[in-house]
Amino acid sequence: MRTTSKRRRRTPRWALWTVVFGSLLLVAGGGGAIGLNATVAAATSSVGQESLLGSAKPAEEKKNASLDGEKNLLLVGIDQRPSQINGEPLRSDSIILLHINKDHSSGYMISLPRDSYVYIPAYDNGKQKWAGGKTKINAAFAFGTRGLKGNEALQHGFELLTMTVKELTGITPDAGAIIDFQGFRDVVNVLGKVCMYVDTTTKSIHLGKDSKGNTAKPFVINPDGTLKSKISGVTPNTYTKGNHCFTPGQALDFVRQRDLLADNSLDYGRQRHQQQFFKAIINQALKDGLDSPTKLPKLLSAFGKAMTVDNGGIDLADWALSMRSLKPDKLITIKTNAGKLNSENVPGSGSVELLSDDSMTLLKSIKKDQIDTFLLSHPDFIANS
Repeated sequence: MRTTSKRRRRTPRWALWTVVFGSLLLVAGGGGAIGLNATVAAATSSVGQESLLGSAKPAEEKKNASLDGEKNLLLVGIDQRPSQINGEPLRSDSIILLHINKDHSSGYMISLPRDSYVYIPAYDNGKQKWAGGKTKINAAFAFGTRGLKGNEALQHGFELLTMTVKELTGITPDAGAIIDFQGFRDVVNVLGKVCMYVDTTTKSIHLGKDSKGNTAKPFVINPDGTLKSKISGVTPNTYTKGNHCFTPGQALDFVRQRDLLADNSLDYGRQRHQQQFFKAIINQALKDGLDSPTKLPKLLSAFGKAMTVDNGGIDLADWALSMRSLKPDKLITIKTNAGKLNSENVPGSGSVELLSDDSMTLLKSIKKDQIDTFLLSHPDFIANS
């Protein structure tokens, strides 16, 4: 009787990991074969699936899609639901390359700063053309979305970003996913809260209180999302260093911040906080939702709706099952530039982040599946999150 109960508890754990990290194409192990396949299939059915890689992935690779060997995935975070995209440029908030080694036993998440100064190839999305040139990497997603709406905007934004990453690294992603941060508000709504440690005091540029205690915007924000000026009479929300249990609104606000971090780490700090937030979400889901017959279906649905996936021609459930030996504690987060600012002002682009020679060596090591060798000689590139 005890064995059966244990197996039943493991199956939802598969479902949660499949939708959250399985949608990002990672899972944790456990469960019986028949029940496992059924649960994974049910969990992945809620995930939105679209053609995101487009022409950036060669036709011959699409025909011969295989789960053998090392895999590279492109993960993109956005701060807007697809239904809210109405032709305006949409910049990517976070860009992560996920490298899985050839035996699928470990994974590496490499965050690319959104201000990285790179070459974005020429592109025509059918509505507006981009002539090509060097600028911030998050503009690639924006140039792909201009004039388009909903999922069509996501597809073209992701395609141009994929082409840009390929130009930068030589890597053609095997699959990809878009993570809708606003969608995670619904996940936290189901859970009721998400608890995590805030490692540096963080002041919000998006939410605050006016003199009457009403919610108000504390700053004027530039079109590119950067800080312009303070609004008189409004006190920004401040998340002090220490343990916090966030409401849905607070959680979303916290992971968006980069401008007023106490440690002045900007994008590197936001990347760290987003990684910590995802881990906190999983821990909260496993703690409060795993054994709840009322919360679990809502959690699976909320996780699935917060993501759009291109499976690279391989069924998402097969991806999840293939990665079952990849445990969460084998997921290593990595900082480009070892997390140190390397900024420069460029006419027409403003303050940009230049990738160091070591960072470029890191990206080349991913293509060769030699990232573990790189990290042995560059331990400061490993993030403590």
